[in-house]
Amino acid sequence: QVQLVESGGGLVQAGDSLRLFCAASGRTFRRTAMGWFRQAPGSEREFVAAISWSGGSTFYADSVKGRFTISRDNAKNTMYLQMNSLKPEDTAVYYCAAAKVQVAGSSADDYDYWGQGTQVTVSS
Repeated sequence: QVQLVESGGGLVQAGDSLRLFCAASGRTFRRTAMGWFRQAPGSEREFVAAISWSGGSTFYADSVKGRFTISRDNAKNTMYLQMNSLKPEDTAVYYCAAAKVQVAGSSADDYDYWGQGTQVTVSS
């Protein structure tokens, strides 16, 4: 089992930055691939970014590429999402997720554990 807790969300203006945190506990965190997803009201959950178990491989949705950065600190059992140049369309509940494998993809089906989510609201 892996327990995930997100934090760092909030209300910001367009162009601002936020840093999200995902604290993990339980099963060996450092051996799991991790990802961030988001869900806006009335929309499907969508992939944002993913990172391999070592942090050596990352990839992003086109909508956030160049603005968001995913990273992890295995010593602290924590994953991060640095979000810069935020836009109103980034408004959503952001979820962190963990997979039972060392490298995972952009499908929510690749992930086995989910946090409760943290709200990010970007005003125009």
